[in-house]
Amino acid sequence: QVQLRESGGGSVQAGGSLRLSCAGNAGGMSMAWFRQAPGKEREGVAAIDAASSSPYTYADSVKGRFTISRDSAKDTLYLQMNSLQPDDTGTYYCAAHFTGGVNRLSPNYRHWGRGTQVNVSS
Repeated sequence: QVQLRESGGGSVQAGGSLRLSCAGNAGGMSMAWFRQAPGKEREGVAAIDAASSSPYTYADSVKGRFTISRDSAKDTLYLQMNSLQPDDTGTYYCAAHFTGGVNRLSPNYRHWGRGTQVNVSS
């Protein structure tokens, strides 16, 4: 049973930074970060393949500001978020094991965490 647990969310002002972590037993799996704002659909933010090989996949809205990485020894996925904007507000989820398709930012993942809240104020 794969269990994922996100942490690192919080409240910051625009321009600030946060680093999210996702701890779990998803070693050797492709993984991704998603987010969902109130009243909006869940959207893919960043994805990394099972081998952690570049290039990684990013949504256009976060390119140049967010960085996905993983520490295989700690079985932890990270999302470094810089230059945060109010539009980045939402619940952030990590996911593991991409089940198919072309777009790794589509929600075709088998395992999901419960999310961590990020609030960015202007």
